[in-house]
Amino acid sequence: MRWLIPAAGLVALSGCDVPSEFLQRMEDQAKYEYYEASSFWADGRAMRTPPAGTVPRERYDRIPEIKDPVARQVAVSGRANGQLVATIPVKVDHDLMTLGQKKYNIVCSQCHGVLGDGNSVVAENMALRLPPSLLDLESKPAGHFYTAINEGYGVMPSFSGELDVRERWAVVAYVRALQEARNTRTGGHNSVPQENR
Repeated sequence: MRWLIPAAGLVALSGCDVPSEFLQRMEDQAKYEYYEASSFWADGRAMRTPPAGTVPRERYDRIPEIKDPVARQVAVSGRANGQLVATIPVKVDHDLMTLGQKKYNIVCSQCHGVLGDGNSVVAENMALRLPPSLLDLESKPAGHFYTAINEGYGVMPSFSGELDVRERWAVVAYVRALQEARNTRTGGHNSVPQENR
């Protein structure tokens, strides 16, 4: 019985005898390269201009809940009148916080730590510069965290390819929650002084 399974595998593989000429034909298909001339199109170019309104698959700047174009631009850029926005421009609710926690744990916690304090295995092995404790940056406006995610900051690369606009703001909201939780636990400025308890 044991010889039956390997024998069946050999029979199946023997049917995969594809001639190499077939594979070569697939690799050598006629195609145009970037910026190559083409006699097919009237303008002589092989590269075509995308139709108006086309959005690249890699672009994640759509926020359907924000209808106003100015407000949408603020949410996409993290800036208003050239300044970083102080508050989160999307509705912060349970769903956004849940999304923020999920995305933070996937994308950010490896360097910034699960609690946002900068303590992580990855951070311990960084040679250039340790990631900052996000808890110590509570005085920074919300736009600071958003643009750091969107554009990168110092040695941190941009994560705009991994997180769409709503997810970036969700992470910012979750970072704010981590900062508030730290203040509550450690007696920060938002908590009742020890002598009044």
